[in-house]
Order: sequence, then structure tokens, then C-alpha cells
Amino acid sequence: MPDKQTPWSPQAAVPEGERALVIVPTYNERENITRIVPRILAEDSRLEVLVVDDNSPDGTGQLADQLAAADSRVHVLHRPGKAGLGRAYLAGFEWALQRDYAYIFEMDADFSHDPAHLTEFLHAVQDADLVLGSRYREGRVTVVNWPMSRLLLSYAANIYARVVTGMHLGDGTGGFKCFRRKVLEAIPLDQVKSNGYAFQIEMSYRAWKRGFRIAEIPIVFNDRTEGESKMSKRIVREAVWMVWRLRWWGMTGRY
Repeated sequence: MPDKQTPWSPQAAVPEGERALVIVPTYNERENITRIVPRILAEDSRLEVLVVDDNSPDGTGQLADQLAAADSRVHVLHRPGKAGLGRAYLAGFEWALQRDYAYIFEMDADFSHDPAHLTEFLHAVQDADLVLGSRYREGRVTVVNWPMSRLLLSYAANIYARVVTGMHLGDGTGGFKCFRRKVLEAIPLDQVKSNGYAFQIEMSYRAWKRGFRIAEIPIVFNDRTEGESKMSKRIVREAVWMVWRLRWWGMTGRY
């Protein structure tokens, strides 16, 4: 597996001249955005950041603009209002594909995804097309500060998704990912239906059905310390039904 190869080194991770973009969706993340962006950039000189802000009332977008003005590796995409996590990532993917990024990341703004893992992704993606950061790999659970009820819900959701879709992923619902450019170019982004956590399952499923190589690396997932969780009952319901739609699409070739 990719994470069992030789240790990562700055010289070996990615060929020189290939840029990677970390897409960070935000809605009311002013407590986190000024801390997370510098941490990302410090991991590797080839990493850049795209903040996709949904017109945050708390001024997150304006703070992101200040970061972009101070550093050419920071970019900001403003959207008119809150439209959901999946729509934010799709907007970021389209922005990235209009430019020459070789690798495109998904990453949360709230430090639940540790920037220290970014170099591990860059190493693993050399032997994969899509790399997933897994909280539940090989029987190990690496989640910190979650209440037991949420942990059990998340763990059960991954089992449910595996059984229904047939994807043998330890953590199909996680949102810390690295795509090779060709994966996003092959997926019809305008046909992606999900918007909440089901979005993560759908994107992986579409990549899997197209024969792309998917790898998982272990990550430590820390619950947010600032701001509020975006989880809702509507998001859970969407995920419950979407996996059956994916199964149907797979049977009918509509993926």
C-alpha cells in the first residue's frame, strides 16, 4: 500500500513544477481561517490554497481576501450564499481545472483535518489516482473528541455504504482527499447530485466505477475546537438514500 513505502521527503514527493491546490470551503470560519491557511502553506512550497467562501456573515471571506493579498499562493472564490459543501467543492474543482494544478485536495477549515498529513497524501498519490484520508482503516479508529453517538453513526454509515455500493473502502464518508487532475476531468461534475456528506461517497464511487486507483492512508481526525458543526438530519437522510441511487446508477451505467 502507498503508506507503507519509503518515508516521504520534500525532494521525492512530487516532481518539480507540479502544483497542488488545497480547496478549503468556509462558512463562518473566521476563528480558523487565519490559522489553517499558513499551516497548509508551510507543509510544502508547491501547495496553494483556494478558500471557497459562501458569503460568511462573520467576515471569513474578507479575512481570506487579506491572506490572498499578502501571499500569491492563496486564492479566494466568493459565492453569493450558503449552498452546501458539495456545491462549494464542485465550484473549487472547476476553478482548479481551469488552471494547471496536477493534484487537487479537499480539506476542512476547522482543523479536524491536520495539515501535517498533506505531505503523506502527496507521497501516496504517486501510486494512486485518488487518495482518501481514513479514520477507520484496518480495524483502527483514529477519531479524537467525538461523542460516542456520532462515532457510532459515522462508523455504521461507512459499513452501510460499503454494503450497498460495493466499494471496499474503510472510510468512504471522509472529506480529506487528494485527486489527480485526470480523475476530476473524467467525472461529469455537472451531473454530481449530492451536496452533504453523501457528496464524498458519490465522488469516490464515480472515480471507482471509472477504474481509477483509490488508496487510503490513515489520518487522525480531531473534532473542531472553534465554530459549529455543519452536520444536520437532512445531510444524514441524503446520505442514506444516495447510496441506493449510486447502486442503481452503477447497474444502469449512469455513473
